[in-house]
Amino acid sequence: MHSLVNLPRLHKQLIAGVVDAIFLPLAFILAILTRYESVNFDLIKHYAWLIAAVPLFAIPLFIKLGLYRAVIRYIDHKMVSVIVIGVSLSVLALAFLSFMLQLTAISRAVFVIYWLGAILYVGASRFAARAYLGGLRRNPHAIKVAIYGAGTAGMQLANALRAGHELDCVAFIDDNQTMHGSSIAGIKVYPVTAIPQLIKNFGIHEVLLALPTVSKAKQKQILDHLEGFKVRVKVTPSIKSLINGELRVQDIRDVEIDDLLGRDQVEPDESLLATCITGKNVLVSGAGGSIGSELCRQILRQKPRCLVLLEISEFSLYSIEQELSALRDQLNLRCDIKPFLGSIHDTAKLDKIFHGFQIDTVYHAAAYKHVPLVEHNPIEGIRNNVFGTSNLAQAAIQAGVKQFVLISTDKAVRPTNVMGATKRLAELILQANARRQNTTRFCMVRFGNVLGSSGSVVPLFRKQIMQGGPITLTHAEITRYFMTIPEAAQLVLQAGAMGQGGDVFVLDMGEPVRIIDLARRMIHLCGLEVKSSEHPEGTIEIREVGLRPGEKLYEELLIGDNVERTSHPLIMRAQESELSWDELHHALGELEQACSRFDFEGVRTLLQQLVHEYQPQCGIEDFIWQIEKKT
Repeated sequence: MHSLVNLPRLHKQLIAGVVDAIFLPLAFILAILTRYESVNFDLIKHYAWLIAAVPLFAIPLFIKLGLYRAVIRYIDHKMVSVIVIGVSLSVLALAFLSFMLQLTAISRAVFVIYWLGAILYVGASRFAARAYLGGLRRNPHAIKVAIYGAGTAGMQLANALRAGHELDCVAFIDDNQTMHGSSIAGIKVYPVTAIPQLIKNFGIHEVLLALPTVSKAKQKQILDHLEGFKVRVKVTPSIKSLINGELRVQDIRDVEIDDLLGRDQVEPDESLLATCITGKNVLVSGAGGSIGSELCRQILRQKPRCLVLLEISEFSLYSIEQELSALRDQLNLRCDIKPFLGSIHDTAKLDKIFHGFQIDTVYHAAAYKHVPLVEHNPIEGIRNNVFGTSNLAQAAIQAGVKQFVLISTDKAVRPTNVMGATKRLAELILQANARRQNTTRFCMVRFGNVLGSSGSVVPLFRKQIMQGGPITLTHAEITRYFMTIPEAAQLVLQAGAMGQGGDVFVLDMGEPVRIIDLARRMIHLCGLEVKSSEHPEGTIEIREVGLRPGEKLYEELLIGDNVERTSHPLIMRAQESELSWDELHHALGELEQACSRFDFEGVRTLLQQLVHEYQPQCGIEDFIWQIEKKT
């Protein structure tokens, strides 16, 4: 039988056609015998030519409707309608032929009985063959899984699993009580409460969520419930794959923190997205980074005249330029994409780019953002985040740029580390520039952690779980705000369009997340248990390693309470203290000289003078300063 499975596809189609050509006439004969309740060979002989015509009508219709093109192993309920239509049309053709030839001796009931019998034969033969072939191909070592969601996506996923050998779907799980106990594609549907029994009876190890149309809030409720079972939980992608009919096994992914947050994205205001971009020349600094690259993707979809990419990393610039060029061609857009390899310290180059391309809008995403690294390298952090921002702002003013948007961070609020202090000082510089001229409107958008960015805890935790643990976190009480990169970028573009000059926009990040709770949930949703002194038989330990230099237990988004709503429900405008350009200008000169002398004490003192809220939580961590202190 395995040799039949391995035959060329055309040969299998011919075999199916020959089998139908034999059994469909037999079904018609059986219909005659059933109607007349006796074995009437004379009647069968009399209508032998009509019996012979049965496959001549049916098989061409089956071919036309695609019945023979369907892969037996993957046929589903949709094929039933094809079978009914094909058999019905062939019966009508036979009945019409009988009527035209005035064959009154044959009862109309024969055609009705044949119609029922043919549907049963064709349908049952296909589904029986599917079950048998599925059994031949089943891998006894495949991971047993249950699919949560017995809708269209669930059935697509079940069919996709049959094509592979690694996962074996043994059950559907669905909240719809009317479906419980029914069978879909040979797989029984169970309620969620049956999961413990499924684990015991079938040995399921994974539950695959095939619910691409449910809200994030509903998905979070389901994940909360599944967390109590010893099964690994994975999810299928968004509704786009379902619409395209491309739900594949490789689309299945692990649970992300985005799934756990239960946060539904708010529909964007298209007019705000287009205001500073459509038909304009746009520059993105840090274009190859996590936020910068997503800004570029969304900017391109708004049809700018020219998109200038400024990036210091050659590989990152090459990658995003290639991606954007492909996206432009795919969307059939007319936009010049200009990749520039360079630094925001190169003021001469910045001037030439800004004047040469007549830049209208700037999104400044280039920054050093890793707290411990900047704490160990404060001079470079200041040069890039402070003076680089100042260089870009001066170039924008001189070139007559209309809108300048800084990507800021919640770490700029009451900073306890150098990185946060530099980002807050960058905000103050732009506010001072906004007050001393009317050409360029400066604004900044402040938000927390984005999912999937470099250094995110989620991929780190997943890697540690796959390695058997332990999961390491800095403190049991540490909390963070989270948002997806696409949502953050989309809100940045909308907030930037609202800027009038010196605005500090703050994004609504939802509720903060305790990192230890996140770690526990990731362990549970991998079908594992937390190992602790109270539960020594667990599999993954969570180990505290202590706060890193400059790290805060919790982040804030607002310095004061003076905040107002905007026209967008997730964007707020903060009213905060500022410094005048006269106050900043002289102090920045001193800070630059202190950096050039590697005067770490002087640098810290000046940062504290400029950023009044800056309260360092540790000593000077610069590696050069530490080695010099030892000598």
